[in-house]
Amino acid sequence: METEFDAIVIGTGISGGWAAKELCEKGLKTLVLERGRMIKHIEDYTTMNDDPWDYKNGDVITQEIKRVQPKQSRTDYVNSESTKHFFVNDLEHPYKEEKPFNWIRGYHVGGRSLLWARHTYRLTDFDFNANLKEGIAIDWPIRYKDIAPWYDYVERYIGVSGKNENLPHFPNGIYLKPMELNCAEEVLQKKVNNSFDDRIVSNARIAHITEGTKPGLGRVSCQYRNRCRRGCPYGAYFSSNSSTLPAAELTGNMTLKPNSLVHEIIYDKNLRKATGVRVIDSNTKEVFDYKAKVIFLCASTVGSTSILMQSISERFPNGMGNDSGELGHNLMDHHFQVGADAIIEGIEEKYYIGRKPAGFYIPRFRNVGGDTNQKNYTRGYGYQGDASRGGVSKNALELGYGSDFKRSITKPGDWSIGMQAFGEILPYHENKMYLDQDDKDSWGLPKVVFDAEIKENELNMRKDMMQQAIEMFEAAGAKEIVPYDKKYIFGNGIHEMGTARMGDNPKNSVLNKHNQIHAVKNVYVTDGSCMTSSGNANPSLTYMALTARAVKHAIQELNKKNL
Repeated sequence: METEFDAIVIGTGISGGWAAKELCEKGLKTLVLERGRMIKHIEDYTTMNDDPWDYKNGDVITQEIKRVQPKQSRTDYVNSESTKHFFVNDLEHPYKEEKPFNWIRGYHVGGRSLLWARHTYRLTDFDFNANLKEGIAIDWPIRYKDIAPWYDYVERYIGVSGKNENLPHFPNGIYLKPMELNCAEEVLQKKVNNSFDDRIVSNARIAHITEGTKPGLGRVSCQYRNRCRRGCPYGAYFSSNSSTLPAAELTGNMTLKPNSLVHEIIYDKNLRKATGVRVIDSNTKEVFDYKAKVIFLCASTVGSTSILMQSISERFPNGMGNDSGELGHNLMDHHFQVGADAIIEGIEEKYYIGRKPAGFYIPRFRNVGGDTNQKNYTRGYGYQGDASRGGVSKNALELGYGSDFKRSITKPGDWSIGMQAFGEILPYHENKMYLDQDDKDSWGLPKVVFDAEIKENELNMRKDMMQQAIEMFEAAGAKEIVPYDKKYIFGNGIHEMGTARMGDNPKNSVLNKHNQIHAVKNVYVTDGSCMTSSGNANPSLTYMALTARAVKHAIQELNKKNL
């Protein structure tokens, strides 16, 4: 069995897939480790063509799902038989909570790249400058100009549908044609764009091919089935399985090993660098060591931070790279589940064809200068939403029988529309994860404990999130407006980040501006744990861009024999 490689990548999700692709295409013999099972593109998407009637209970959440996935069932994500197999069994993979935390996971090749919502947005200089400007936490070590070329690079490769709007707080990108708004969404767009000077309704930017093809396993245009979380047989949306991992495999330089649970990164105090990783076979529990010149840690925020915390040595008694004491702290997410629903009238003669997996997006319009600046909270939020036509007319609920009833059930119901806001959570030092060394899992590893909550800044923001949704629907002439705040639980945004943050100073950060551990230059961490602040936009594009950027730096450093 081969045990020595040029590079090791830990994790196969959004970041790990990109690290594998970039390293392999640059000629490095690369070992890619995944703690979960193998998922092959298409053939392992076992429910991709199922209909609700193929399930005994109509493809809804069952008592058995609630039994084996009790924590993930608290969310709206684990809510059907057709997708349950892409989420972990909570009983087999337990964690602990000092405060409520919903940790949504998929342990398999591809990770959450099979499950993500595909919204694809850039951070801006409003985000990269915010900490410094406001004196919050620490300053980012990079700016928008440093990452902009890498946003371009990633967007060209993965395929992102969207529309440029020429706004500084909603940067232009390289987009395929947008998915069209339906007629109710167009009503909202027209009325809001005409009624407000500080905001617009645009098309959602999502990582779906809407024209032509992109590199990967038969990646072609979206077929508008909206069964994305089951795995897309057309490869229309970007995932590691359909795109980056096949690209890595095509080079002949990738060795992919599923069921490989990384326990720790091995450190050599004499060489002052990492020499490899220690792996537990998740099935047999055998232990193996693998060596490499450079290591990319991409196991997702909680996974990567746990591995660093478990990588204890004489040099790093509190976890690899934890000289600052910041490892595990500054845990962030995006708070949401607040907004409004309404009815759009006057378009009853219109309908639509297809099941488009995207609706509209209202980019951030708070705290971007001038009259947009708020007094009772900082940072901002954006809205995601869509509209659809109900399947049954209201009259059908009142008519009990007869010909009138039969005719009524063939008529579609109201045009309903909803928007919910996604807001930034500040990087509070006290929001953290840590390991309980006295409580171990089935593999003998300490369980993760979460201790995080939103605070006054986010609570004040939520009031505005709901109020502005109401005002926009009122401006659009919507009826039956129903505002809501579902009392967000930390982790529900599935955007956990920040626990191994980037910074210029090793005394208050874990990584430098190239995503290297300050004191272990041949270990790069490029998933969400590297984030210094969260912004309010979906972060996966930033993870991909930072990963590609970091690989280029690693190759340069290897060539200079600096690693």
